[in-house]
Amino acid sequence: MTTMNLALKDGIHILTLTNGDDDNRFTTPVVKDYLAALDAVEGYKGNTALILTSEHEKTFSTGINLDWLTQQDPAGKAEFLVVFETLLCRFALLRAPTVACINGNAYAGGGILAAAADYRIMRSDRGRFCFPEVNINIPFTQVTNDIVHLLPNKHALKNMMLTGIAYTGEQCVELNIVEAIFPSEKLQGAAFELAKTLASKDRNTYSTIRNLMRPAISVHLHQLTDSKS
Repeated sequence: MTTMNLALKDGIHILTLTNGDDDNRFTTPVVKDYLAALDAVEGYKGNTALILTSEHEKTFSTGINLDWLTQQDPAGKAEFLVVFETLLCRFALLRAPTVACINGNAYAGGGILAAAADYRIMRSDRGRFCFPEVNINIPFTQVTNDIVHLLPNKHALKNMMLTGIAYTGEQCVELNIVEAIFPSEKLQGAAFELAKTLASKDRNTYSTIRNLMRPAISVHLHQLTDSKS
């Protein structure tokens, strides 16, 4: 994996995005790095949890690399959509608890991926959470729509989807978009403590309960898997 690093600390997996010079944007090779990381977490024996974060001090992820995507032929664009939606669904249904540690801007696809996490914590002094699709003329797909609807505050979500408003960390915690906010020096530690608490649960029981809460995502993942076979 050239765009991220997967580490294991005290039974907790930490996936750190390292492609900050490109704003940790999604391309097909980047998404395949994510999927390889999820494979490794799925294959781990014993209880665990996964933290997703970025090493860049200002950016979590700003979504799809649109310059790259527009240069792809129709087959390449179709492949990207399948692998990207597969990533979202697999992350949402991972056989382990997930924590998005949002240390900077989470825009578009980056925000959508964060929405797929079980829990989100965010930096209090920097970064915004935004779905700008309405402003860049890129409608949500049915999969991405269902992923962002995992966020609990549907009124806030409506405003995010229909206006493209960007919320600060303080606004996100007030609107229950994230569970908590922390200053940068405490953010990673808080994510790790939350992940340890979640990892104390039996991962199969936890995942079964969580996935039953997300039936539409399970259907999408089955359809995406069938489309690749």
